[in-house]
Amino acid sequence: MNTLQQLTSELENEYQITKNFIKLFPEGKNDYAPHEKSMKIMPLATHLVEVFEWPSTILKTSELDFADGGYTPTILSTREDLLKKLDQDYEAGKKALENATEEDLIPTWTIKNAGHQLASWTKYEAIRHSLNQITHHRAQLGVYYRLNNIPLPSSYGPSADSQNF
Repeated sequence: MNTLQQLTSELENEYQITKNFIKLFPEGKNDYAPHEKSMKIMPLATHLVEVFEWPSTILKTSELDFADGGYTPTILSTREDLLKKLDQDYEAGKKALENATEEDLIPTWTIKNAGHQLASWTKYEAIRHSLNQITHHRAQLGVYYRLNNIPLPSSYGPSADSQNF
């Protein structure tokens, strides 16, 4: 299996797990946050589903500068919106990986803010980082769910609640 097949397989696995989490998104709690410094649950879930598109952006560009309008967060308001965005962004990320070559993973990709470099990786490393972001933000969402008594689906093995699914 080549690198792109591995990345595509991992993206698909993360998509299936994330979809199970998003299906449980609590309607009417969009502004819930466990702490004043925490993101609200809807922006967190929206960001999580948006990450599935990142392989496409990474493969098509050499950098992202937040101050130059290279990224504008999506505003969603319902579970249905989240599920549609997840499907759309997963398909975009998957398609980008399927159409890429191994050589496309070698160039550098950089994140900046107003020209100031925040991070720089090979495109492969940037895509790996985005896959890690999916896991990270889904785990955050899981904490929010637990604090709201929403049973957690399985991720990489059974959860304490998964026998109920």
